[in-house]
Amino acid sequence: MNGFDFLGQTVRAHRIQGTAGLLAILGVLPVSASEPLYVKNLSPVAGLIGLPSQRDAQTTPSGQMAAALYSSVANDYVNESSDTEFLNLDGETLRVALELRYGLAENWDVQLEVPWLQQSGGELDGAIDDWHDFWGMSDGGRSDVPRDILDYEYTSPAGGFSLQDDTSGMGDISLSLNHVFYQDESSAVSLALGYKFGTGDEDEFLGSGADDAFIALRFSGAQMSNLPLTWHGQAGYLHAGDSNLFDGFQEQNLWFAGLAVDWQFAQRWSLIAQLDGHAAPLDSSLAGVGDDAVMATLGTRWYFAPHWSMDFNFVEDIRVATAPDVTFQASLRYRPES
Repeated sequence: MNGFDFLGQTVRAHRIQGTAGLLAILGVLPVSASEPLYVKNLSPVAGLIGLPSQRDAQTTPSGQMAAALYSSVANDYVNESSDTEFLNLDGETLRVALELRYGLAENWDVQLEVPWLQQSGGELDGAIDDWHDFWGMSDGGRSDVPRDILDYEYTSPAGGFSLQDDTSGMGDISLSLNHVFYQDESSAVSLALGYKFGTGDEDEFLGSGADDAFIALRFSGAQMSNLPLTWHGQAGYLHAGDSNLFDGFQEQNLWFAGLAVDWQFAQRWSLIAQLDGHAAPLDSSLAGVGDDAVMATLGTRWYFAPHWSMDFNFVEDIRVATAPDVTFQASLRYRPES
């Protein structure tokens, strides 16, 4: 070995040692388990029903607490009519939710979610109109109506609803129990039972005014290859309680399902793609409230400190009108060690 080879190897060794030491100081080793994105359909109708978002099938370790803060803003415009029905959903929904999970015992946890909502005319109409114009996309007629107004209205022979004034306040609180009944080195399957309490004011579109109950089967597992992928899925059934707001035209037996893939492409970063769907919330011939919803979400997750992460994502209604035109979301999560 000549002097130059020896010097090169020495420099590389010091670089490797220095990098390892820096990584240890910064705490950039894996800090959190994979988790689907938090996605809710914030359509003024579907958003009031207790459909659960996807979550990791794994439960929080016994005796430990996990927490998350979710924020979402959704802009909606739907205008439809038939011989017997009329629907106009024009407005913006801001939703902030605090979620707490506590490990009751091995493979058992309980989850509490407390949301706050605001229904308003919003401020995104202009930006969305400009986006449609830039790409030459159809805007569904939203550019023909005044911007940044609130107007929720539905009429039918069975009844209807209406909201034109801005509102804000506590939404419907939900509680669920989760149990992992199958687990191996790379995957887990769990069962969840949940209940949504009608704590939000239905007249102000902050809640449905009824209690809902659901059951969900969830799966999480690593890709069966060398790829750094983790898959998540859920399927379930929800029984919606009797809502005075939707009395006479409400669907009460609803399915929901979802699939997500988490690609950890760097030490601190993940890219997550997700599909979510659910049954139509109302018995209606109009797509905005009477068709099954399908949403696609793309987001990124930043593990910025041990046990802490942030999500940034947007949601599109790939089945047009069944969900808001666009939803922007940001989440802050804390997860204890597994």
